[in-house]
Amino acid sequence: MYSPDAPRLIAHLDMDAFYASVELLRYPELRGLPVVIGGGRRHQPELLPDGTRRFFRLRDYTGRGVITTSTYEARALGVFSAMGTMKAAALAPDAVLLPVDFDEYRKYSRLFKAAVREIAPCVEDRGIDEIYVDLSELPGVHDDAGRAIGLQLKQAVKDATGLTCSIGITPNKLLSKLCSELDKPDGLTLLGFADIPARIWPLAARKVNGIGPKASEKLAGLGLHTIGDIAAADPAFLVEHFGANYGRWLHEASHGRDAREVVTYSEPVSISRETTFERDLHAVRDRATLSAIFTELCVELAGDLARKGYASKTIGIKLRFDDFKSVTRDLTLPAHTLDARTIRRAAGECLKRVDLTRRLRLLGVRAGALARLRDLVAPLAPEPAAAPRAEEPSAHYGLPLFDLHGAD
Repeated sequence: MYSPDAPRLIAHLDMDAFYASVELLRYPELRGLPVVIGGGRRHQPELLPDGTRRFFRLRDYTGRGVITTSTYEARALGVFSAMGTMKAAALAPDAVLLPVDFDEYRKYSRLFKAAVREIAPCVEDRGIDEIYVDLSELPGVHDDAGRAIGLQLKQAVKDATGLTCSIGITPNKLLSKLCSELDKPDGLTLLGFADIPARIWPLAARKVNGIGPKASEKLAGLGLHTIGDIAAADPAFLVEHFGANYGRWLHEASHGRDAREVVTYSEPVSISRETTFERDLHAVRDRATLSAIFTELCVELAGDLARKGYASKTIGIKLRFDDFKSVTRDLTLPAHTLDARTIRRAAGECLKRVDLTRRLRLLGVRAGALARLRDLVAPLAPEPAAAPRAEEPSAHYGLPLFDLHGAD
């Protein structure tokens, strides 16, 4: 795809405070205020008779939820994603708390990715709010190191969604991921190999995608705090302390070397749905609530399979208890399915293999061993009149396993 005469130019596009920004489109009166996303349905804004809205404030929150994301104004107060909501309330009691709306976020995700593909079709989807884009073969892109195309992509995303994004454009994915964070929000950062000492080496080691908390702590213990510290270290020293593969990778990454291609498509390994409860639920006393949630998750999972064109042969569950311990169970079916009733029945069988005496804080359902529907249909079979539709199991199909012997 590229040669030394026409080096690669890879963009990493990251939406700015994505969930929060989508919510600000819906509630523009909250612009400029500290806002956090992570509430439940009970935190839905209340529409008042005069047309204004009453918003839930963090100071009034009770429970042990987790913040999904926050606006930059809330981040300035120390409130970040994955922080406990009660801790966030102590830091920013007047911040507005909004419920999570993943359907709306997925809608805007599809919009911004479609806008990018109209300009640069070689796109690697990395999640709901970020993508890699190979710009290498676009006409004129090397004339200005990608600046014009970067500005064009930013404007296309803004036109399609009303939202801003930040883009890093460099010779590879590793550097572009780093650079998309350098000038947030609404940034465009161009970087070549000659710029690495000035712009990349001063960054903390943990900024590199692939250096997690444990590796970062170990590096710090060895006196290696920045990316530049790692780059200056003897490669043999890194291999000695981190092993051959990871040690060599640390050396290469710290010098900004990354040969990975932009991968435009990969088959999903699994599809899942899960929910964290606002309060811990008990298998017996909250049986009706758990039954409804469990069935809803199975129906949503069946809908995801149908919409994406997959069927599953392995159905699994995920449970997290009040002591934060998690368990999973799987069941392999005799044939692939995307039927909600079959998924619900298989997931129920998995639940029978779990001790449910402790309270639950999370429940999830997973579909694995996926196969594309087109590959499961005989080549000469007539095409179906309509796409398969996920039907909800009948109301009487309850959750008989939430009254297991020993649960109290």
